[in-house]
Amino acid sequence: MSVTTHEGGFYLREGRLLPEEEGRAAGLPEGAVARGGTMARTILEAHNTAGAGESPRLRFDAMASHDITYVGIVQTARASGLTAFPLPYVLTNCHNSLCAVGGTINEDDHLFGLSAARRYGGEYVPAHLAVIHQYMRERYAATGHMILASDSHTRYGPYGTLAIGEGGPELVKQLLNRTYDIPWPEVAAVWVEGTPKPGVGPQDVAIALIGATFSTGFLKNRILEFIGPGVSQLSMDFRNGIDVMTTETTCLSSVWRTDERVREELTRFGRPEAYKPQDPADGAYYDALVRVDLSAIEPMIALPFHPSRAYTIADFRRNAADLLRDVSAEAARQWGVPAPALADGKVRNGAVRVDQGVIVGCSGGLYENIAAARDILLQGGLNSGAFALSVYPASQPMTLALSREGILADLMTAGATIRSAFCGPCFGAGDVPGSGGLSVRHATRNFPNREGSKPGEGQTAFVALMDARSIAATALNGGLLTAATELPAPPPPIGTPGYTFDPAPYERRVFRGVGRPAPDTPLVLGPNIADWPALPPLPDDLLVTVVSSITDPVTTTDELIPSGETSSYRSNPLRLAEFTLSRKDPGYVSRAKAVRAAEAERREASKAGPALGSAVAAFKPGDGSAREQAASCQRVLGGVANIAAEYATKRYRSNLINWGMLPFVWRELADRPLAVGDTLLIRGLRGILTGDGADVPALLTRDGVETPVTLTLPGLTRGERDIILAGCLINYYAGGQ
Repeated sequence: MSVTTHEGGFYLREGRLLPEEEGRAAGLPEGAVARGGTMARTILEAHNTAGAGESPRLRFDAMASHDITYVGIVQTARASGLTAFPLPYVLTNCHNSLCAVGGTINEDDHLFGLSAARRYGGEYVPAHLAVIHQYMRERYAATGHMILASDSHTRYGPYGTLAIGEGGPELVKQLLNRTYDIPWPEVAAVWVEGTPKPGVGPQDVAIALIGATFSTGFLKNRILEFIGPGVSQLSMDFRNGIDVMTTETTCLSSVWRTDERVREELTRFGRPEAYKPQDPADGAYYDALVRVDLSAIEPMIALPFHPSRAYTIADFRRNAADLLRDVSAEAARQWGVPAPALADGKVRNGAVRVDQGVIVGCSGGLYENIAAARDILLQGGLNSGAFALSVYPASQPMTLALSREGILADLMTAGATIRSAFCGPCFGAGDVPGSGGLSVRHATRNFPNREGSKPGEGQTAFVALMDARSIAATALNGGLLTAATELPAPPPPIGTPGYTFDPAPYERRVFRGVGRPAPDTPLVLGPNIADWPALPPLPDDLLVTVVSSITDPVTTTDELIPSGETSSYRSNPLRLAEFTLSRKDPGYVSRAKAVRAAEAERREASKAGPALGSAVAAFKPGDGSAREQAASCQRVLGGVANIAAEYATKRYRSNLINWGMLPFVWRELADRPLAVGDTLLIRGLRGILTGDGADVPALLTRDGVETPVTLTLPGLTRGERDIILAGCLINYYAGGQ
């Protein structure tokens, strides 16, 4: 098999991985001591303000946000006493850069971002210059550094950087000189060996890795450490293409050993001082192991609606009719509306026809991927017809190099269209296919509606993930799904050593005010930019009404608050909240508002009794994006809790806490799903949160029948308890914390 997982401890000894029992027999120290030899532990210790060995309370070297998160972050920090950015904070504009929805409000956000960078001393990257992660690779990634960003795909591991994607409130804490507090994470070794075969690219490796690990939660909240002889066989673009997709395993972060290729790339970027040799110590201990045999990886496809629905392209084609029927059935189940019969329209005589190809963003729009696609299309180009191919280079310096070297000219001559640096096709705001369409994309995600369709209005479309090489091969074959390895002359997996970086586009357009705040600069507040409404502190007694119950195995943040056109309203908490669960449970907003209105009436009349609040029940919510709005929208609608069997990611659980919501766990939920209209009466909440208890007794009422149950709040830190008690992070800081 190309990717295998192995639970249990392993030691790195003289270039080999030994199972724990062999390492201990060889005299190696116990794991608690040997964990200190990992690269991850070394970096964490260097950024830990709590003291050696204590649970990490981290301060980062730099931060970044894009234009659907930075307004809320700055507004929250401003309400909590922000006077200046205490560390480099980069505001990029790669999500709402089309300015196509909502009138002026997208550009109003950009003007706000520039004024905030000037006022507080930050860095502002105008629209179309770079996607967030490519800019941070080129300008900020450095060996041994830590970077925090408000985007889930924050990964700069190949440079030796430990980077974490989080919800906005965690960035607010850094802006207010607070810390990022976590228990010591486990570290999993990703042992890479072999060499990819011609036609195989980084997305193929990434999909194989995600497919082998996601469903079991094998890497959940762990840090991945890429080591082994295969690492040095990979170019930086290849490493970055794998690394950025590790988010889809639900890991916390990732870091790679560094080598001469890293030094060369950072030198090309004009930052040779950012490089240091970095390897784990001999005898380092890992909590788990993933083995990746690059030579066994085949061209892959991830079917809707998750990057983990992984198949080799060959296996998919052999079973395409059945698998596409499954996709249609899943779409109908999730959306509650009829879905197109994909198998009938796309499969003919063993071939699968797709409608569109897109190479884009921080995973796909890299120099080497685009150059490989060009090499393939030089063999014949696109055929006139319905199939279209779009290519989005990840930064303007990259576009400049591709242009000077004739690669873009060759692609355009072959029939591809070239776009600017933009993340839209990754979240449903660009290249939206026609209804019933099937798009293949070298992008980050293929969650429901990530292509921009609106099933509730009779529009449905689908995205499968593939590598740029196989997308180009499909384009060459007139839209018939084709693996790059099937071509007579597949391109080598590793192309040129890297593009010639010219910083001129940045030097002439980026505002670089880090460390130079101008506090007299007024913030530019467009008509859609609104402050957060007042949020009440946690009451002692609470009657929680379940206003949405989701029984899917996993619920993504896209389903909690849709991406796409809603992004334009993320600077206005109340307006955005109208979209909460709009694709998953259209009745949620009205039900939540009814509970909120009842609580307002109770307060107005000074009625005795418990406070009233609403909750969402879901088996495993929060997979995917770091967007804090998945929680904050529930909160402004009167939400007080989520009730889950488990939470898909740390990011989502943290967002709930930072917005003052109770992240309840009820292990019985999978066997005893809650129903809309169920209530839970909880008394003495403030006493439970003030103390250190985790059990929360509640009285469940359904159809007039009362049943005692016990909810839990496992793993809450003292700080997290205090934030929930205050009602949200803003209140917590306003109270002098």
